[in-house]
Amino acid sequence: MVLALVSGLALTACGPAEDDASGGVEGPTASTPESVTPSKPSKPSKPTTPSASADEGSPSGGDGSSPDPEYALFPCSTYDVKFTATLAESTTGSYLLKITNKGTKACKVLGHPVVTFGDLDGQATERGEAPGIEDALRLEAGESAYAGLMGGVDDGTGKTVDSIAMTMNTESDLEQTPLKASTPGLYVSPDKNSVTAWVDNAEDALGS
Repeated sequence: MVLALVSGLALTACGPAEDDASGGVEGPTASTPESVTPSKPSKPSKPTTPSASADEGSPSGGDGSSPDPEYALFPCSTYDVKFTATLAESTTGSYLLKITNKGTKACKVLGHPVVTFGDLDGQATERGEAPGIEDALRLEAGESAYAGLMGGVDDGTGKTVDSIAMTMNTESDLEQTPLKASTPGLYVSPDKNSVTAWVDNAEDALGS
C-alpha cells in the first residue's frame, strides 16, 4: 500500500516536466523583439540657384560681382615705368622707345608717347592712330611696350640734340616727371620727327 502511494506521487511529480518537454503545456514565453533599422534622415534639398538672366545688363553687377577689371586699371604714367631709347636706323636717326612696367600692378598704355627734344620747343607729332581707352594695351608688371621715334635727314632747317624726354598720355591732368634718354646726334627738323603709338612688340613699332 505504501509502495503504491509512493509510486503514484513519483508519477505525479514527473508529469508537468514531461508535458513541458512535449509542448503540451503552454507557458508565457519571452518573445525576441524584432530589430528595427532606424530610418536615414532625408537630405535637405539644395537651394535654388538664381537665374543668371536676373542680373543681365546691370552695369554694377546686380549679383554683387565687381565690374570688368579692365575698367579698374589706371593709365600708365612715368611713375609706373622705366624708359630707354635705342638707335634703330642710323641713316634716318630713328629710335626704338621702350617702357617697362616697374611696379607690381598692371596699368593701361594709352595713345602715343609725348616726346620732347632737349631744350627745343615743341614735340614729336603723332604718327598713325592709337586704340581707344577700352582697347588700350594692358601692361602687366615686368612687361614692356614699344614705340618708334622717326628721325630725319639733316636738311639744314633743324638742330641736333643729344637727349629726349618722354611723358605718358594719361588722358588727365596728372603731373608727371619726364623720363630722359640719351640720343646722340638726333637731328630734329620741323614736322619731320614723329612717334608711333605704343604696341606690344618692337617690329610693329618701327614698321608703322
